[in-house]
Amino acid sequence: MGETVRIRLPGEGEMLAKVLELLGDDRVRVICPDGKIRIARIPGKYRRKLWLRVGDYVIIVPWDFQPDKADVIHKYEKNEVPELRKYLKDEVEKLEELSL
Repeated sequence: MGETVRIRLPGEGEMLAKVLELLGDDRVRVICPDGKIRIARIPGKYRRKLWLRVGDYVIIVPWDFQPDKADVIHKYEKNEVPELRKYLKDEVEKLEELSL
């Protein structure tokens, strides 16, 4: 009943993002807490495992040579979002505000 769900938090060089639009060809448009909208791609090793929808929270790694693009490396499941709000409340609220 009162089970806690262990979640992965963004590490160094990673950031939380929210999916705004599915672009096809394994690419999505995401918004980040810094207010930037980036095009993120799903790398080959995740393509069959990672199915995204608009509104999903993901962890991305921005590219060094092209900061307006990124790779998606993790997707939060629906049952993980309340736990995510506990740890990253400010970032989640900022993303919800920006995505309206």
